[in-house]
Amino acid sequence: MTVYFIGAGPGDPELMTLKGQSVLERCPIVLYAGSLVPREVVESVESTAELIVDTAAIDLEEISAHIEQAHKDGKDVARLQSGDPSLYGAIGEQIRRLEQLGIDYEIIPGVSAVAASAAYLGKELTLSGVSQTLIMTRYEGKTPFPEGERLPQLAKSGATLAIHLGVTRIHKIVEELIPHYGEDCPVAVCYRTSWPDQDKVMGTLKDIVVKVREKKFARTALILVGHVLDTDEFADSYLYAKDKAHVFRPKVKPASPRKIKR
Repeated sequence: MTVYFIGAGPGDPELMTLKGQSVLERCPIVLYAGSLVPREVVESVESTAELIVDTAAIDLEEISAHIEQAHKDGKDVARLQSGDPSLYGAIGEQIRRLEQLGIDYEIIPGVSAVAASAAYLGKELTLSGVSQTLIMTRYEGKTPFPEGERLPQLAKSGATLAIHLGVTRIHKIVEELIPHYGEDCPVAVCYRTSWPDQDKVMGTLKDIVVKVREKKFARTALILVGHVLDTDEFADSYLYAKDKAHVFRPKVKPASPRKIKR
């Protein structure tokens, strides 16, 4: 018996990996939070698996009880997680419990909200000469933060920021970022990216609070901050530069273009 932590992706069923879908379809028990994972993701197993859809409303002990019973019955469990399980998926404590019980598990990665939101915006988050670093974090609330990872410390880098679980405190986020990024720094807030009702708003640190409140985004939103969101002032990368050779593109080119044999 194995528990599979499967990344269900950001919402669009087609953004779940082929491996994730394949494993899901052979598991007789599926645990997932219906508020975070659309029903369409599990449509293919509704008639073949036992679906436990209210995991957002139960605690770790209750989740573990379902898994322990499945273990006794010799049944694999698909534990669907929104986005990628290893990023704010709260799987660490679940894995710790499984290891204590001697239950096997496997993590199947998924498309994160960051990747989906960048695609939704039509942006590259790493541009030559603008930003080569992306910091994924969340705003401090009930979850304790290491001192060196609080937002003002991270902001000192000037890197592109992807801030999860912080839209209700966006006014505080803006206050902490302006000293490091300036009021004119571009900001994008993406709401329920890839869901049918997805929405977004673009602005700057100066006006994004008003724009977000006009949209009434209250949860399930990602905040992206950085100059990569609104600039044409960046250098071409070396990857395809004509005068930059590398192992796959030597300076001396073959007489005729290389063709792939079928």
